[in-house]
This record gives sequence, C-alpha cells and structure tokens, in this order.
Amino acid sequence: MNRRNILGAAAAAAPAALAAPALAQTQNPEIRWRLQSSFPRNLDILFFGAEQISKRVAELTDNRFRITAFPAGEIAPALQVLDAVSGGTIECGQTPLYWYIGKDPSLTFFTSIPFGGNYRQQGAWMKRGGGNELCAEVLKEYNLVGFPFGDTGVQMGGWFRNEIRSLQDVNGLKFRIAGMGGRVFQRMGAVPQLIAGSDIYPSLERGVIDAAEWVGPYDDEKLGFHRVARFYYAPGFWEPCARGHFLVNQRAWDPLPDAYKAAIQVACAEVELEMMARYDQANPLALRRLVAQGAQLRAWPREVMQAAWRETNGLFEETAAQNARFKRIWEAYRPFRDDQFQWFRIAENAYDNFAFTAAAR
Repeated sequence: MNRRNILGAAAAAAPAALAAPALAQTQNPEIRWRLQSSFPRNLDILFFGAEQISKRVAELTDNRFRITAFPAGEIAPALQVLDAVSGGTIECGQTPLYWYIGKDPSLTFFTSIPFGGNYRQQGAWMKRGGGNELCAEVLKEYNLVGFPFGDTGVQMGGWFRNEIRSLQDVNGLKFRIAGMGGRVFQRMGAVPQLIAGSDIYPSLERGVIDAAEWVGPYDDEKLGFHRVARFYYAPGFWEPCARGHFLVNQRAWDPLPDAYKAAIQVACAEVELEMMARYDQANPLALRRLVAQGAQLRAWPREVMQAAWRETNGLFEETAAQNARFKRIWEAYRPFRDDQFQWFRIAENAYDNFAFTAAAR
C-alpha cells in the first residue's frame, strides 16, 4: 500500500474511532440515584440490603450507575419511603410493603400475612404462584416498580412488660405491631400502634406502649428491648416471613438501559439470599446472649393462638368482601399456601420434629 492509500485508510478510520467512545457513552450513560431505606444504619443486616445494592450495581455497570444509600429519616421518614419514591422525591427506596396497607390492604400479601407462608413458601408463591405479577399490578397504580429485597424469616412475637397468660391479658394491650398482625390483635382487644424502629425503645421505656415486636433476636438485641421488657414471646405468627421490597419510581425506571435494569434485579436476588443467611447465622447466637441477660422466653398460650387463627380468617373474609383486589389475591394465595402446608407437613416438619428434639437431648 502506497503512502496515499495509507493516509486515506487512516482518514476513513478516524471518524469510526472518534465515534466509538460517544457510542459507548450513549449505551452506558452515567446515572446517579438516591436510595432511602426505612431502616437505620445500626440495624446492619437490614441496612445491608441498601448498601449491597449500591455496591453491586456499581460493580456490574463499571461504576457508571451509582446508587447512594441513606438510612431511615435522612431524606424521608421511615414510614413514608413508598410515598417519597412514588412522588419522585427520590428515585428508589427499601421498605416493607405491609407498612402501607392503609393505602391498599392487598400490599400485605407481598411482605407477609398472619399464618401465611414462611420464607421459602412465600418465595415460591412470588416466583411461581403469580405473586410478583400481582404485586406489579398494585405498585403500578403508585407509579412504582418493585422487586423482593431480602427477608427476615419467621419473626419473634415481641417483648412484653408483663406476661401474657391468657387471652384476657391481650385486652387493652398497647402493642407496637406492623401490618395485618396489628388488625388481628385489634380484633382480639389490643390497641395496635405502628412506630418506626428508632422510636420503639423510648416508647416502651416510658410506658407509651406495653409491648413491641420488631424482627428477632439479632436486631432486638441491638435495639435493647430486653432492658425495658423482659418477656420474649414466640412465634410471630403474623410474620412467618417478612419480605422487603426495593421500589423504583416508574419514570426513573423506564429510561434505564436494559443492562442497568438487569444489574438491579441481580443485586436484589443476591440480597434476598444473603440477608436470610445472615439472620440464620446471627439469631441463635443473639438469643443465647439475651437469655443470659435475663430475657424470659415464652410461648403464646394456646387460646391466644386459636383466637388469632379465627380472627385472621374472619379479618381476611371481611376485607375480601370490601375489596375486590384483596379478594382476588386471597383466593389465589390461600390454595397455594395450603398446598405448601401439606407438603411441608409430610417432609419438612416430620424431619424437623424428630431431628430438633433428638439434638436437644
């Protein structure tokens, strides 16, 4: 090739070379989002979800898509994260959907319901039973896109200043409790109150409330509930799991490149697995410490459990009669749950009942 041909080839190649970085930037724009969590930083397993999605999305997008996580209250109050994301104050948030059942009681199905499925059963319903699609339908009305984002597993029943010996002891009880569980206890005579995590301890200490439930031993120890209420009840039958959600404003989500959308979904799936593993590792150790510090473990009296079962079913039937969407979801959820209960009773529970007892000898 002569000198003229070489120069001509170089000149022809130059526009393509110069265009390549511009094309790459068009395909992979730099984006900065803010994420508001409903949880304080000291609840490190819950807030881990917010930190982890920030870290993984940056890693998966060559640091071109960065999400900055803020703990509860720094931009929006803990109980108003859904509203802040829906209204566009922030692009995304971490929160449990059952905190917002005042907007639509159907939202409870996507976090947990009293006497519902556990972590695995809930996950199966969300992924294989139509739960994710039903959730997307509800969230769309609030200008939101959402993905399951971590889980606590079966929660504890909470901390009580006085022992619960009978159903009568529930009557008039001022109880910090979230979601449909609060409505069940209300039907049993209690006075439910929804209080953000950081405000529970002072409310319990001052006697503004008589009892409080949060998550389980690891988080409860951090919040110090055992210092002001020594009776620790199990199980949290209204929270056989508690699935969080990562919420994104629809207008922020739609223009995202597909690769960035995939990065968010991958990170959410990783958080779901890792959060549960962390709780399973940390809770038994924390429970041992709590008992050593004077916590008194108690099981719910049978009459309380039986009353709760009756009131749960009554509440759901009444809510379904008033809310067509709730009815449609409940009628889809209940047979799936019942099938799961039958299967786990045959295999999982038969194993658990023997092995757990044998190991304790």
